[in-house]
Amino acid sequence: MTSNLLGQGTDPLALAERWVGEGRKVALATVVETWGSAPRPVGSHLVIDSEGNFEGSVSGGCVEGAVVGEAIDVLESRAPKMLEFGVADETAWQVGLSCGGRIKVYVEPVA
Repeated sequence: MTSNLLGQGTDPLALAERWVGEGRKVALATVVETWGSAPRPVGSHLVIDSEGNFEGSVSGGCVEGAVVGEAIDVLESRAPKMLEFGVADETAWQVGLSCGGRIKVYVEPVA
């Protein structure tokens, strides 16, 4: 699994299109809602392929691994998912945001 933050001026949708053109199965994760202190703004993207390679960021690194895993499931099922991450004392052992905010991330396969 490899990752990089998208460089300045890199269009995540163009990258997804390029990866699809290379024959990869690709999912796009998009921050669709934030509440409180969130590491990335609404509209931030993560592009993921079926091998677990990804580019971009939806959380500044704190939940990317979970999003990548869910994206691979989305690629297998071809069914999009809405994911929500936050912090709660009773679920502190689960993947979450240490910043105290919440984010919703929509993950969809790219055709």
